Amino acid sequence: MSTDDHDTRARRYTERLVRLQGAPWKRWLDVQAPYRWNLRRLRPGFTLEVGCGIGRNLRNLGGHGVGLDHNPHSVQEARRAGFRAFTPREFQASELARPQAFDSLLLSHVAEHMRREPLLALLREHLEYVRSGGLLIVQTPQERGFRSDPTHVEFMDLAYLRGVADELGLGRVRDFSFPLPRLFGRAFVYNEFVSVSRKA
Repeated sequence: MSTDDHDTRARRYTERLVRLQGAPWKRWLDVQAPYRWNLRRLRPGFTLEVGCGIGRNLRNLGGHGVGLDHNPHSVQEARRAGFRAFTPREFQASELARPQAFDSLLLSHVAEHMRREPLLALLREHLEYVRSGGLLIVQTPQERGFRSDPTHVEFMDLAYLRGVADELGLGRVRDFSFPLPRLFGRAFVYNEFVSVSRKA
């Protein structure tokens, strides 16, 4: 296995996302439909997604979002699909990088790629762009999904994510398993934890 397989900044990682998300059967069956419904029912409003990849959730947000990713190849793919996406440096230089410009901050399958302290630092850095009363939405894989990607480094369940939100002084909105009950996470790759908090 190439070292690029463990580097989320590498072109190979973007190519893997394109291959996995672009499978014809996934388009035919619209496998994103339940995840799209779940995200929209949380009413995230204008959303800043950190770790947007090639734009799966930007599509699910229906154009009401802006994506950041440290992989420039993924950012290019997201832009090619018609989404507003930036590298962190590009975002900082944009007119969007202003306090309280967004209704929500979304990290979808990003937190498990880092340890607790870097995660806290990342959230603190980007929560300043979320308005008072706005949401933090964090989604992480359950056991089977966690094992499916060699770039995952720390398993983060709902108790872990709630502890992170508490440390940041955020209020609890809801924590749940989706799309299936928690029991299925040991076998179903796409079962995820969803933790929703509110900024004071």
